[in-house]
Amino acid sequence: MASINKYLSAEEAAKIDQELMSEEGAYTLDQLMELAGLACAQTLAKAFPKDEYGKVLVITGPGNQGGDGLVAARHLKMFGYEPTVYQVAEPKKEIYTRLTRQCRNMDVPIVNTVEEFKEVYERSSVVMDTIFGFSFHPPVRPPYHTILNHLASPETENSSQKRLPILSIDIPSGWDVDSGRQPLKDTNGDEVETFEPEVLLSLTAPKEGVRGFRGRHWLGGRFIPMKVQEKYKMQLPPYPGTDQIVELEAKL
Repeated sequence: MASINKYLSAEEAAKIDQELMSEEGAYTLDQLMELAGLACAQTLAKAFPKDEYGKVLVITGPGNQGGDGLVAARHLKMFGYEPTVYQVAEPKKEIYTRLTRQCRNMDVPIVNTVEEFKEVYERSSVVMDTIFGFSFHPPVRPPYHTILNHLASPETENSSQKRLPILSIDIPSGWDVDSGRQPLKDTNGDEVETFEPEVLLSLTAPKEGVRGFRGRHWLGGRFIPMKVQEKYKMQLPPYPGTDQIVELEAKL
């Protein structure tokens, strides 16, 4: 396992993304999503073996985080898993429309309603959380309040339903990127539950808000140029072999 010396603020992380996609950085959003999504899929495969956790529910939001989830679902299908995507909002941007079509072309089921989400949850074995990214700010709008509450405390007719293990990407949905887990309310002023995932994949470098995370923690983003690493004093650990991810030392 590797150690990490740098946690990024939301501002630093946004600046790094801008640099990567600048004329000098030369990456496109499509490239970064493909690399991030592959890291997401690899992390799930490492942490949740297919024989026990073969049915994956990937929940995608409307932003870049959701794009990573769509890419991950496609790769998981190629890895032999059975992913189903719950797409909370219909894609509007062309990039998300293409990623959605790629999933459909791979026969990855996609559902779009809360009722379907709850049905898929009951027959799944693990959840990939790619709902909210850096653009999230409370209060929690519908139907996201229902989704977060269900992930924290499933409400099903089957009273024996247990909360499924969760892999979150970059920041658990509902957490603040800089300050971490926070109390949430919906647009009616009612409390919304948050959850701590069993596994977290940080992209580029961990964010300030996950300093206190105690679960299994992986780092992905094997594409950061050395000069960017030096500029932000990241000192990223080496990645093993050809893997796109590396597991970080557990917090005691």
